[in-house]
Amino acid sequence: MPQMLSRSVVIQQSDVQDAAHEGLITASQAQALWSRWQTLQSPAAESGNLSSVGHPAAAAGPQFGMVNVLYYFGGMVAIGAMSLFMTLGFQMMGAGGLLLISAAYFYACLKVADHCVAQSLPVPAGILATIAICLVPLAVWCVQNVLGVWPPAPIGGATDVYTSYHRFVNWRWLTLEFATLAAGVLMLWRYRLPFMVMPLAVTVWYMSMDVAHALMQSSGWDWHFTRDVSLVFGLGTCAVAAWVDVRSRRSSAMEWRQDFAFWLYLFGAIMFWVGLSVRDSHSEWSKLGYAGINLVLVLLGAAIGRRIFTILGALGVAGYLGYLSHQLFKDSLLFPFALTLLGLGVVYLGVWWQRNQVRIQNQLQAFLPAVLRQI
Repeated sequence: MPQMLSRSVVIQQSDVQDAAHEGLITASQAQALWSRWQTLQSPAAESGNLSSVGHPAAAAGPQFGMVNVLYYFGGMVAIGAMSLFMTLGFQMMGAGGLLLISAAYFYACLKVADHCVAQSLPVPAGILATIAICLVPLAVWCVQNVLGVWPPAPIGGATDVYTSYHRFVNWRWLTLEFATLAAGVLMLWRYRLPFMVMPLAVTVWYMSMDVAHALMQSSGWDWHFTRDVSLVFGLGTCAVAAWVDVRSRRSSAMEWRQDFAFWLYLFGAIMFWVGLSVRDSHSEWSKLGYAGINLVLVLLGAAIGRRIFTILGALGVAGYLGYLSHQLFKDSLLFPFALTLLGLGVVYLGVWWQRNQVRIQNQLQAFLPAVLRQI
């Protein structure tokens, strides 16, 4: 009898569901198998998204070992060098000189990214391609200045220099942001590496503030309007993230079945939650409503396996419970004890949740639309 070779494969929940739809196994068997694989899943794998069958190291996606830490640390330093940490000394070279430098950097990054792809090094390839995307706003700013079409800033304005792009909110940056999104989508289609979504998510965050600034040109600065724009942009970004998530999981090509939605979920959830949390709530009913929305975020994060929603929602609920404790035990010696009980209650809830995680997730997913259940 020939010896069977031991192999490791990566299986997603949608693969098990597809097998059930094709009649290879029953739906109950599919659920039982997935529950068992989640129980055996290694801590390094992403909870609820991937299950390692045969060996824990089979989990897809980069793991945060020493090599990848060096990759990402070096990449973030390089990104910062051409964005956050660019000094006014570069500005002395003029728009034409900066355009040549950014074009040379852009070309070199793409060539090295192509080489890394050919050598089956997706993490450094994604970092190099991300650096190239981060150079797009600089190149667009240079082109507009060389052509003399950059919108003039008010007297004493801060948008005459590119170093202000990451520090000041202004509607003049919108052309840079639209160009970055367009270039990023095209390059993402070519390289198909998830880390490239990061600068696109950051750009959407910048755009939420700059759009609010553009809409307030006639009425003047309004903090409440800016807050509401952030909330709306956050909801929109989360909706796009869900669409990307579903498309990725439905894709038949393995290169598209990666977590392209992570950065969109991250920045979208933060924009929405911050916009929600800084709203004025003078009545007890509005505070209760805020706690209810955060509770929904906790359950949503558990249902679709996105921890950012659970973390932000838990912070909101904890803040509301802390507010109630302060109100109920104001100027009372019982206040420290109330906070202690609250903290221990949260710890107990965590223990209970860990023991019943699979069952809870399955019950929560039953309330989701059919499309979102694939997430």
